[in-house]
Amino acid sequence: MEQERDSLVHVPAALSPDEPAPLLVSLHGAGGDAVGGLSLLTPLADQYKIVILSPASRGSTWDAIRDGYGPDVDLLNRSLEEVFRSVAIDPERIGVAGFSDGASYALGLGLANGGLFRRLLAFSPGFIPVGPRNGKPAVFVSHGVNDTVLPIRSTSRRIIPALEDDGYDVTYREFDGPHTVPADIVQEAAAWLDWSRPR
Repeated sequence: MEQERDSLVHVPAALSPDEPAPLLVSLHGAGGDAVGGLSLLTPLADQYKIVILSPASRGSTWDAIRDGYGPDVDLLNRSLEEVFRSVAIDPERIGVAGFSDGASYALGLGLANGGLFRRLLAFSPGFIPVGPRNGKPAVFVSHGVNDTVLPIRSTSRRIIPALEDDGYDVTYREFDGPHTVPADIVQEAAAWLDWSRPR
């Protein structure tokens, strides 16, 4: 992995080495790092026995948010290869999640790689970066109605109808709050994954 802004991996202590585990890639928001991406979902990872991979963007935000896919995808690919070498992962239970810019990036990556990522979690996304589409992953989106960073009217309330028109299975939750991820939304998203047992 990288020497600077390395990826972090959380493997639940209760995970059985004999049973392939689900894997969730967690992407931080703008200005964040791998610790931030990891902290959002670590408690649920232990509860549901999910391995969490949290990469760190090469710049202040993810490459496709500004210029197009490149070095951040390269890092993610290398990090995934390392996780697959180190931990038994269930290929049917792999997803990608993110908050804010990380949510936008999760949607772009997930829709382009639906054969790998079967579940996409987007907490307060801004848009979907332009890219190819592959497969039909299920999508969970949440957004606060009082979000002043990425106002809901110009973001999720446009993203959701577009995804539904394209035939994606979307679960959408609006909540009374700002640019954040409430604990009950995280709990609902974890239950929505339905990864409590192998398929």
